[in-house]
Amino acid sequence: MFIDRARIYIKAGDGGNGAVSFRREKYVPAGGPDGGDGGKGGDIVFEVDEGLRTLIDFKYRRKYVAESGENGGSAKRTGKSGRDLLIRVPPGTVIKDSETGRILADMVEPGQRAVVARGGKGGAGNWHFATPTRQVPNFAKPGDPGDEYTVELELKMVADVGLIGFPNAGKSTLLSKVTAARPKIADYPFTTLEPNLGVVRVDEGASFLLEDIPGLIEGAHRGVGLGFDFLRHVERCKMFLHIVDVAGVDGRDPVGDFEKINEELRLYDPRLAERYQVVAANKIDLPQGQENLERFTEAVEAKGYKMFPISAAANTGVWQLMQYIAAKLNELPPVAPLMDAEEEIVYTAKEEEPFTIRKEDDVFVIEGNWIDKLVRSVNFSSYESVQYFQRSLKSKGVIDALEQMGINEGDTVKIYDIEFEYMR
Repeated sequence: MFIDRARIYIKAGDGGNGAVSFRREKYVPAGGPDGGDGGKGGDIVFEVDEGLRTLIDFKYRRKYVAESGENGGSAKRTGKSGRDLLIRVPPGTVIKDSETGRILADMVEPGQRAVVARGGKGGAGNWHFATPTRQVPNFAKPGDPGDEYTVELELKMVADVGLIGFPNAGKSTLLSKVTAARPKIADYPFTTLEPNLGVVRVDEGASFLLEDIPGLIEGAHRGVGLGFDFLRHVERCKMFLHIVDVAGVDGRDPVGDFEKINEELRLYDPRLAERYQVVAANKIDLPQGQENLERFTEAVEAKGYKMFPISAAANTGVWQLMQYIAAKLNELPPVAPLMDAEEEIVYTAKEEEPFTIRKEDDVFVIEGNWIDKLVRSVNFSSYESVQYFQRSLKSKGVIDALEQMGINEGDTVKIYDIEFEYMR
């Protein structure tokens, strides 16, 4: 089964919590704080595996969670970092944030790795908060949560040459003649419902990857006839081999077919219309093919394309075509990546407001990731820890924001499960 799209949930490991600990040694009666830091959470790492061809594994497993870091210990012991989670994908896989559509990584080269979700940083142990006036800090910081995304995996197969053309033009037959691939072949449209890839060996040391793109039809750029599923696989090809049924076996006009396919490429992505293209007039072994060949050749060459008359079924002119393609590939520049090098920022921190305040009846409710982390780091039974909490609220602008909203002395403030009266 060929699967070229998948949606999965990924979650990097959370950072371990910092420890609250004090030295308890026989000859150290007033030992200071020695709580260690939490370990870093594991990353979610994607790696290109040449042995994979489809995304079928993601049909059965859709949730990937990396290991969290361990909590800190006494004697300033740092918790163990969580192990990274490695996810293997086939060459040509594009990883997108399903919420924004932004490309997070473009996986092309064998062995290429990309960190798509970063593990959370470990929390600081209480020894970090010791000062000359606060010698017994009874609080530490919790670890940061790891990144989490729902991502779209989209496979755009990596081939040197893409076979394009209408259904039943002879693409699968040609692929079976020049490679070891054995696509399903029959005399009806849409025999091929998934891309097929094969290696063409022209001479010793000279070979290229040839990909049979399932037959396109009018409206493919709008998704008609599985157009989106087919067209995405031509984006990485260095050049196109356009196969046209010059005999018009199904009553089609070969010149019209040639122009329509090129128009579909242009409408889907104008850059594809500019990709180098060589044309093969197939089925010249049939009487109608010979009759149409001269008219077709004139129309194609008038547009500046190189044209080869062939018969894939009879193996006529095929190897001359393959030799020309192999030589031409050496002259063509590589296809531009989907992401520019300077744009390839695999990880970007989510930009969020540090807190939000809303009013429910007469209660001021404060929420947000930063507030949640702060509350979890505070020991409310410790006077010093509460002082640290109050200073953090003031320095982050929470107090100013409350006053701008018209809070009065004695009003109730709620932060998750904690409620307190506001005092100036």
